[in-house]
Amino acid sequence: MNQAAPKPHSLPVPETDALEHSRRLTAYLADAIGANGGWLPFDRFMELALYAPGLGYYAAGAAKFGRLAADGSDFVTAPELTPLFARTLARQIGEIFEQTGDAQVLEFGAGSGRLAADLLLALDAEGTPCGQYSIMELSGELRARQRATIEKAAPHLLDRVTWLDRLPDAFHGTMIGNEVLDAMPVRLWARRPDASAEPVWFERGVVLTPEGFAWEERRYTGPLPQALNALADLPPTQEYLTETHEAASAFVRSVAPLLARGVLLLIDYGFPAREYYHPQRAGGTLMCHYRHHAHDDPFYYPGLQDITAHVEFSGIADAGVEAGLDLLGFTSQARFLMNAGIVDLMSALDPTDPETFMPAAAAAQKLLSEAEMGELFKVIAFGRAMDEWAGLVGFVNGDRSHAL
Repeated sequence: MNQAAPKPHSLPVPETDALEHSRRLTAYLADAIGANGGWLPFDRFMELALYAPGLGYYAAGAAKFGRLAADGSDFVTAPELTPLFARTLARQIGEIFEQTGDAQVLEFGAGSGRLAADLLLALDAEGTPCGQYSIMELSGELRARQRATIEKAAPHLLDRVTWLDRLPDAFHGTMIGNEVLDAMPVRLWARRPDASAEPVWFERGVVLTPEGFAWEERRYTGPLPQALNALADLPPTQEYLTETHEAASAFVRSVAPLLARGVLLLIDYGFPAREYYHPQRAGGTLMCHYRHHAHDDPFYYPGLQDITAHVEFSGIADAGVEAGLDLLGFTSQARFLMNAGIVDLMSALDPTDPETFMPAAAAAQKLLSEAEMGELFKVIAFGRAMDEWAGLVGFVNGDRSHAL
């Protein structure tokens, strides 16, 4: 089943050098499709579009993280909005340091390095300094950007930062992944009624046509991913497009064994399974970001835009528990930040200083508002060898672990 790709409108036109970069990645993707018999499952297409060495969106030089399209970036993350995010998160990490005696952080995919820089400063200010801050980052371009960010913001703390080429055999401390899971490849599934009105599942992949990349759905006859069982009760004639998150679950299973003692904190946007696979979410969550414009065409200028999907947190929870970790908490970003003291940090600011207070208040509103990041973003925590601990401050109220 072939379907033409949707074409976005009114998106900024890339510069000449960027267009040439996209042309090279497009040729690379076309070769991959040809080598796979003319059809590439979407998760592989997404993996190459984002991570192909030297060509993929996260493997090549582009601004990516920022506040405005004018700075060349494509989207904004919480650490880029305000240091209040890191200062609040530092209170939770400092509590973990005090309980475990392991003052180490391992961050996965540190983006621009803003979170690392702000956390290092905030942990020092809280009296719970980080002894070693390790960053697992495969992109050489992003490593250089992270180093420059930390050196500018906290030059006296740069010697505590290490970039890892591979994961350690064992780690004691706090692992962090902020907006890491959403950028992991997803499989795409389409549910279509056949002539007898019985539902049939297709896997979506990518083919190459004279007009460029296009969707092709192939009927799937093997065992379906277990996550799709949540849709078994849909009306037989209802069409449905959704994702499954094998790569994100595999990531959790791969890092879980190296956590010898401590906590794994993952922050991202998404839902538990029963909200994710809801009958009304029939179009899926796949989304692309280019110059702060959101659209749904992953074929638009490959290599120049982010491709992402919301996280299905029930599967993440299952992966962590199956890998031997304890589920310590799951809640909204707003509830986590309020539990960890963001209101106290805001109250310490001087409201009579509008140049400082107003931007901080606006950023805090974006972090906490249900209409912004507060409800869509979630925080999930896993632990190992934390049996004697009463619990994490970030989940003391409003824990939703029961919803996973």
